[in-house]
Amino acid sequence: MTFKDLKKIVATNNNQLQQQQTTLFSSIVWDKPFWIWNIDEHKMADIITSGDCCFNHIIGLPKKNAQDMPFFDYEKLLFDILQLHKHIWIKKATGLGITECMLRYMAWLCLRNNNLQGTQMCIVTGPRIDLAITLIDRMKRLFIDKGLITFDSKETVIELNGVHIEVYPSHHLDAMRGLSDVSFVLLDEADFFPPGQQQDARDVSERYIGKSNPWIIMVSTPNAPDGLFERIEKEPEETCLYKRLFLDYSYGLGTIYTEAEIAAAKASPSFEREYNLKYLGLIGNVFHVKDIEAAIKEYKIVEYLDDITNPPYLQEVMGLDPGWGVSSFGIVVTHFVDGLVRIVHANQYTRSDHSETLLVVQDLIQRYNVTKVLIDGSAPSFIRALKMQWAERPDYENVDKKMREYMKVEPVSFGVEHKILLYHTKFLLENHYLQIHPCFDKLLTALRSAWAKDGVLDKELTSFDDILDAFRLCLRPYREKSQEDLIA
Repeated sequence: MTFKDLKKIVATNNNQLQQQQTTLFSSIVWDKPFWIWNIDEHKMADIITSGDCCFNHIIGLPKKNAQDMPFFDYEKLLFDILQLHKHIWIKKATGLGITECMLRYMAWLCLRNNNLQGTQMCIVTGPRIDLAITLIDRMKRLFIDKGLITFDSKETVIELNGVHIEVYPSHHLDAMRGLSDVSFVLLDEADFFPPGQQQDARDVSERYIGKSNPWIIMVSTPNAPDGLFERIEKEPEETCLYKRLFLDYSYGLGTIYTEAEIAAAKASPSFEREYNLKYLGLIGNVFHVKDIEAAIKEYKIVEYLDDITNPPYLQEVMGLDPGWGVSSFGIVVTHFVDGLVRIVHANQYTRSDHSETLLVVQDLIQRYNVTKVLIDGSAPSFIRALKMQWAERPDYENVDKKMREYMKVEPVSFGVEHKILLYHTKFLLENHYLQIHPCFDKLLTALRSAWAKDGVLDKELTSFDDILDAFRLCLRPYREKSQEDLIA
């Protein structure tokens, strides 16, 4: 007998053992409820069955800090929705245990009867394979830790009562496209999938609705604005495929969280995103939170058209980061007043049309008395159009480089200067030369989430990067004579 033959025999014996264990365990949990939500009924069932009252008491309760945790009211809310809807979107605070609850629910569906035998369940995670392995290990541990079932399947697969459960990283979804009978799809922390993989994960999951009508459950703490979760959240009620469930930290206060834990969490700059369901992106590594908070001031945002007969004399600078189609067009306007750079406009425009955006820019130039425009040099056609509207020669390439800074519309080689512009923005913020009104939430989010490596901004990790690029350009003319005397 060869070693290869011996391995086959061992594998066969292990599979038979696992099947026997699963069959025996299925007989114990057959038709058992997931959880008995009425306390008195639960106590009575516990006495009658000697502890085998429900699925979760049989496999063991979830734990926090080594303490058994019951199921709470917000989990009953989720359970009730699962009985009525098959497509559910859950935006939740971290630490509520929703992923744990869903893994247990999937296992219960497999074992409570034979209705799902022969089907496949899919769990979609981010691109890290170790996260995929961890989720399957968590599901296996529901049974291994109490010696209920042993498993000999690979790290990303589990078999339960004839149901094949497999984890798919978000960057390898091709294998998930060809399945025959999908009964359940869980997209875990879906708002943190890389931007280029979010829509693909949704499309691959929803393609099975017409084939096998599976449960599709999206679960995530919110990440960045304009991501998968915010797009679904903004879909009209009458056309949205998903039942949407919002679970902020208040749902777990006094149950899964103590008052002291939440008080400590509020000291973190990520609290609003992690616990209060705000789309703020990850905390970046470029600008310090305390410097951003110091720059936030309430002030009157001057609109010159409100009093065109007597406008204040404030020369303003505009930064433009052109983007067309799927990219956004970032526009920021600042003025210099009382020794400080104050932001008066900061926005980005999606699916921009060349002619329409030109009108928007011209209106802002007039409204804010803009005397200088800094624009990314990668958009020559827009630069020429803007120069012609401002009576400047459109053949700017023929102007001596030393004279270009005197142009009203000055193209900037962003590919050459981007590092310098980022450092300059950081200097102005750290030295408290900037004032940002709290209404400019996109710019503030861009600053909070800005992430760079070796001075290069990571556009995938940075929210509203088009606004941040326009902001960097806008600050370019403001140069420091000394740290006490900033001049434009």
